[in-house]
Amino acid sequence: MLVEDDPSIAALVELYLKDAGFRVGHATEGERALQHIRARPPKLVILDIGLDGHLDGFEVCRRLRASSDVPIVLLTARDAEDDRLLGLELGADDYVTKPFSPRELVARVKAILRRAEPARPDASPVLAVGDVEVDVSRREARARGAAVALATREFDLLQFLAEHRGIALSRQQLLDGVWGEGWEGDDRTVDVHVRQLRKKLGDGLPLATVWGVGYRLG
Repeated sequence: MLVEDDPSIAALVELYLKDAGFRVGHATEGERALQHIRARPPKLVILDIGLDGHLDGFEVCRRLRASSDVPIVLLTARDAEDDRLLGLELGADDYVTKPFSPRELVARVKAILRRAEPARPDASPVLAVGDVEVDVSRREARARGAAVALATREFDLLQFLAEHRGIALSRQQLLDGVWGEGWEGDDRTVDVHVRQLRKKLGDGLPLATVWGVGYRLG
């Protein structure tokens, strides 16, 4: 689902996505986009921040995250660090600033969707750390037995930490392992996602800050 009010950018993105084999829905306003998404849930949303109408992209992202874990890629001309961090805190999985490479955008979409796919049947079914269970095959996190909704990147980060439990990992190691080597972004992205995991999973998640290094789970 592409939510973009600039017709030239929308046409360009749609062209590249369709060439890559994706079916693309398009909306120019936040309210209309939410209606489309609720009626026909997509596999991923590409969302412009500066939209026509009374809902900007940040608000659309917030409303989506209240009821869905669909992957969200923010696409915007706003490149200030505060805007990027706000988008991530609201639950976006990635952030692409204009001007951008359509081929890179498609590559990021493919990478996020690969991570969102169900794990192979031979994958470890459940990783338990503290009071939290990470069900790899179902892509589900549970805190004290209750399922907790996580964004795609949040789950990916939790799974990576759980697979390396007991090991202190640097922010760069986490970026490479979760976002992929060569990902261009601020290492504060990791801090934002860690805050979200702690907020959503609570004190039962034994996720410690290792000063001067990064983070350790368990």
